[in-house]
Amino acid sequence: MSSKKRVVILGSTGSIGESALKVARDIPDRMEVVGLAAGRSAQALLAQAAEFRPRAVALHDTAELESIRGRLPTGTDCHGGPEGLIRLATLPEADLVLISIVGTAGLAPALAAIKAGKALAVASKEILVMAGEEVTREAARHNVPILPVDSEHNAIFQCLTGEPTRHIRRLILTASGGPFRQTPAADLNKVVPAQALKHPTWTMGRKITIDSATLFNKGLEMIEARWLFGVPMSQVEVVVHPQSIVHSLVEFVDGSQLAQLSHSDMCFPIQYAVTYPERLANRLRPLNLAEVGSLTFEAPDPEKFPALRLAREAGTVGGTLPAVLNAANEIAVPAFLEGRILFPSIWHIVEAVMKRHSTVEHPSLDAILKADAWARATAGEEVAHRQIVCP
Repeated sequence: MSSKKRVVILGSTGSIGESALKVARDIPDRMEVVGLAAGRSAQALLAQAAEFRPRAVALHDTAELESIRGRLPTGTDCHGGPEGLIRLATLPEADLVLISIVGTAGLAPALAAIKAGKALAVASKEILVMAGEEVTREAARHNVPILPVDSEHNAIFQCLTGEPTRHIRRLILTASGGPFRQTPAADLNKVVPAQALKHPTWTMGRKITIDSATLFNKGLEMIEARWLFGVPMSQVEVVVHPQSIVHSLVEFVDGSQLAQLSHSDMCFPIQYAVTYPERLANRLRPLNLAEVGSLTFEAPDPEKFPALRLAREAGTVGGTLPAVLNAANEIAVPAFLEGRILFPSIWHIVEAVMKRHSTVEHPSLDAILKADAWARATAGEEVAHRQIVCP
């Protein structure tokens, strides 16, 4: 029996973080929470600290931090701001750092954790989309594993156990198709935020739910897969699977395909990342295929989902272009949610910003962050240009 895994959770009050804490409750003899970090949710973080009594907590919002500092359990250190995330990512007691922070804030802690020799569990797409080349290079240099927590990448990771890269013909990511899978492309101009936020399968945050409606979420996952599994973009594909039971597939050079199936519950991939390479019994709902009844698959519609084309272009060109795609999308999505632009304007803005960008090859972290900042400013200009004018 392996020893207990000591885990830091960055983004503990979000949906992934909460699922990770469910896993910790389910397998307490194998998972100890030694660090918790959140953005602004001070009271939620305080409640988590009271339950799990970690060695340290961090809150990005330093003003909110003061409201809980004196109320933490005895022996729990307290840190604030971006530096706090670095402190937790390099905590001496930690074996594994789970990063589930939305946006670019997880990039510096991820690199710090790698350089400190910590195993990395990645649920934040931006880390590998923006800096996949540098992150995977540093992980190899420090002999640190990168364990995928996204259900799709975790499925591929499981299917590839014991298989060399040369055996891979295709990595096939599954997508639910979102709420507009059957909506005619001509009707997407009429979509309002409330419709786009009704995901048919998963319960997630607002940003990722909109990304699932446009399929930008899947586009970002294509770029992630390219770096996680060391294959070119030409070997990464997407198939729409509305039931979200098959979480992804691998096709091998001999024509065989392997798939990983389970109910849509993030506790499955999180537990596998924590206990890898072992599997452990738990209380999660088992899959009964007779109850599921049928599993269907279809090709994504390129007219309705141009995000896949844009992501393939960004991942193929590489350099700073994936960071630009990601940053432009992060500006366009809230503009849509605020009612300032139409739904299709999300991908029109991303494409316009990508066309205006001069890609830097093999970029440093500084160059990536500069490209990110440039893309956000440029996307803001594009939003203003496409702003809906109310009569």
